Amino acid sequence: MVAQIAGGIGILFQRTARSASIVLGCVYLLFSLACIPGIIAAPAIYAQYGSFFEQFCLLCGAMAVYAATEPNAAQAEALDRLARIGLGLCAISFTLSQIFYLGVTAELVPRWLPPNQILWAIFTTIAFALAGIAILINRHARIAIRLLALMLALFGVLVWIPRLVAHPEAHLNWSEFALTFLMTGAALTVAELRSF
Repeated sequence: MVAQIAGGIGILFQRTARSASIVLGCVYLLFSLACIPGIIAAPAIYAQYGSFFEQFCLLCGAMAVYAATEPNAAQAEALDRLARIGLGLCAISFTLSQIFYLGVTAELVPRWLPPNQILWAIFTTIAFALAGIAILINRHARIAIRLLALMLALFGVLVWIPRLVAHPEAHLNWSEFALTFLMTGAALTVAELRSF
C-alpha cells in the first residue's frame, strides 16, 4: 500500500517519475504473478485469467511511464511497443471475461439505460474486442486506447460510483471502483507514448 501511494505521488513529478514507475512496476508485476497460482489451480475458470490481466494492465501503465522517461530512443520505442501490446492483450482478456460472464456483466449495467442491460453488455464486449485488435495491430491504436479509457471511466462513473453510494460498506465496490480508475489511468498513460 505504501509503495503504491508513494509511486502514485512520485509519477506526478518529472524528477521522480522514473523511480516511481519502477516501484509501481515491481508492485504490479508481483500482483500479476500472484494471480498465476489461481490460474494453475483452476485453469478452466476464466476469472483467474481476468484478475491477472487487470493487474497486468496496471503494469503496462507503469511501463509506459518508465518508457516516457527513457533517454535512449531505441529502448524507449521497445518499451512503448511492449506496453501497447500488453494493453492490447488486456483488452482482449476483458472481451473474453465479458463473453464468459455476459449475464454478470449485464447485471452491472444500470437499469435506467435504454434500451436494456444485455444490449449494453454486448456493445461493450464488442468495443473491448475492437479496441484490442486495433491496439495489437497498431492501426489507430492511440484513438482506440483513448476510447478504451473513456469506456473504463464511464464504467466507474455509471456502475461503481452509484454502487458505492448505495452500499459504502461493501469492500468489493471500493476495490472495483479503484481498479477501474487505475486501469483508466494506465490506458491513458499508454495512449501518450511517443512511438505510435
